[in-house]
Parts: sequence; C-alpha cells; structure tokens
Amino acid sequence: MEFKDYYQTLGVAREASADEIKKAFRKLARKYHPDVSKEPDAEARMKAVNEAYAVLSDPEKRAAYDQVGRGYQPGQDFRPPPDWDAGFEFSGAGPQGSADFSDFFSELFSGMGRQGRGFRAHETHGHGSLRGEDHHARVLLDIEDAFTGPTRQVGLRMPQFDAGGHMQLVERTLSVRIPIGVHEGQLIRLAGQGAPGHGGAPAGDLFLEVHFKPHPRYRLAGQDLHLTLPVAPWEAALGAVIPVDLPGGALKVRIPEGAQSGRQLRVRGKGVPGTPPGDVLLELTVVLPPANTPRARELYETMSRELAFDPRS
Repeated sequence: MEFKDYYQTLGVAREASADEIKKAFRKLARKYHPDVSKEPDAEARMKAVNEAYAVLSDPEKRAAYDQVGRGYQPGQDFRPPPDWDAGFEFSGAGPQGSADFSDFFSELFSGMGRQGRGFRAHETHGHGSLRGEDHHARVLLDIEDAFTGPTRQVGLRMPQFDAGGHMQLVERTLSVRIPIGVHEGQLIRLAGQGAPGHGGAPAGDLFLEVHFKPHPRYRLAGQDLHLTLPVAPWEAALGAVIPVDLPGGALKVRIPEGAQSGRQLRVRGKGVPGTPPGDVLLELTVVLPPANTPRARELYETMSRELAFDPRS
C-alpha cells in the first residue's frame, strides 16, 4: 500500500492552519470539480482532494495521520505499525462518506469511532441542551493486569484546533480501575469522561478498548493463557512435578513420563479469571544441557555408547 501525502495533495505546509487548509481545498475544488473542470483527470483529482481534506480538516484524523506518517514519502510502501494509535482519544463518530476513499484511508481510519460498540447517539435534555459526545481510545495493558485488576494511570491525547486554527494535542491522565478478567477488545466505560454536554446536559462517556502488550513469556487467546515450558531431558524422560510461575501465582505441573518437545499440557481453570475461567496451555520444550565441561562430555559419551537410541528411526 502506498503512502499518501495529504499536505502535498492540497498544496499546504504541514503547519497549515484550519483556515489555510479550507482555502486550499476550495481553490482545488473549483479547479477539479467534474461539473466545471476541463482537466482530463478531474474526477480522480477531485476524489484525492476530498480525501485529503477529510483528513486534514478533522483534528482527530489529522493528528493520527501526522503520528503514523512521520518520515514517509509519497508513494513509499506503507504499513501502519501495530498499536500505533494507542492513547489517542477520538470522538464517537466514525469516518463519514468515505466509501470512495483509498485503501490507505481505510487502513488508518476504519477503526476510529466504532459505531455500534457501546456508543450512543446525541441525546437531547430539554430546550437547547445536548448530551456530550462519547469518546473512544485504545489502551495497552500488561497481560498480568487481567489477573490482578490493578488501578492504572492512563495517559490520553486529544487533538484540538487552538484559537489560531493550528492543531495541538491536549494530554490528560485518568486513574482507571482495570476489571479482573478483562479480555482483548473489551470496552471499559468511564461515565462522564467524554465530551462536555451543552446547555446543562450531561457529558458523554469515554470507552477504553483493551489491547495487551506483547509479553516475552505469555500469550492470550480469549481467556486461555499460552506459554512455552522448558524441561530438562530427565524431567521429560522420567516424569516430574515442576513449579511454573504464572500471573495468577505459582503452579505445580506434572510432566508425564516420556514427554516430547511440542506436547501440550492443559491446566483447567487457571487462565484468565471469569465465569468460567480460562485454561493454561503449556507447550513443552526439551532443553539439552551443554557439553561444555569434561564431566558433561563424559556423560553424553556414556549415553551414546549405552543407549540404543536413534532419533531418526
């Protein structure tokens, strides 16, 4: 997918104010509107101009675009990095009228303002009053948080235009209690933390969509916790009971006699808490001790002579 330089499309600087962007759009719309333009590629150019304006005229989309597109050149191969938009606070409304926009636009903005996932439309409260808009943000948590339910300080960035029409990021920090058993994609609702209401109406809500950071040992699949468990050759061959550290506390696991690398053991009910709780799935990996001392080499040589074993048979 090719990176699109929306500033170049409108012919404005990256520091352009909202008024400058609007003026550039109107000028190009007069030039390329298919009803009046004589340019051979007027329709395609007009679509590109509309798409660029849809992003740069919206403080939320513009902030997101600036965040992920820094350092890219027009036409350069582009893929947004995972979790690039974590911590951005967006309004509840998703992108409107974007059916004819490019794949680049859809890749960046299709997830902003997830309608139908807990967000409510504006509500009126008496004459001239209007409930505040719901906001949305993605947050990254540690896998351990699903087991312990801690209180986290969550930093969010809300893009806005200042009095001069220039975009700025307003930061705020919220203290959020993470529910035990929280899962990937779950929405945590913070009542009254969205946009302020008008005319005395209540503020909107803030919905935090949960995602988990990559972990060096653990992986979540729903409520199940997956991890690789290294075992010594004698533990695998003879069987053993070994301790395993888990986010929910230590656990003793019985390794069956004759276990091989790749075998999966399931411990029921010890995964992410819930009703019902998830399971723990352990994939065994037999780890050989190094033959880095004379005694270690002697032991390996003894096994080589005395054990009638061919791993390729």
